[in-house]
Amino acid sequence: MGQLPPSLELLFSLSGTVGKLSKKADRALAVHGISLSEFMVLHYLNYAQNQVMSRTELADAVNLTASGVTRLLTPMEKIHLVEKEKNNRDARVSLVKLTFTGRDIYKYAFLSCKNTFDESVKDISAKQLSTVLEVLNKLS
Repeated sequence: MGQLPPSLELLFSLSGTVGKLSKKADRALAVHGISLSEFMVLHYLNYAQNQVMSRTELADAVNLTASGVTRLLTPMEKIHLVEKEKNNRDARVSLVKLTFTGRDIYKYAFLSCKNTFDESVKDISAKQLSTVLEVLNKLS
């Protein structure tokens, strides 16, 4: 393979790193019966006002299409992590609410994920982590 320009080297490196970190998170979360994507949904709902978000807001938050988030939510609804809620102001808007079971799973999954990634970043200083986050925020 030929030499990559720095911008594409960054892209390839980030893609590989995201893949490895996602697999690590999925392994940590598997004990709770959820994936990283599902954990992210639970996280955003947990901190949303009244633990409710529209499907569109949720799709934006987890960086999925509207149909992608619907495919993700369907099995989550079946195991009672989330539930549909009517929007009294606009019937066209589909709302998703975190259930008691979803909150409970999120609480334990959060601890598992945090412990796994605290261990992963133990040799990285707080300043280095801050710098990485700052650079990543500029890219997005």
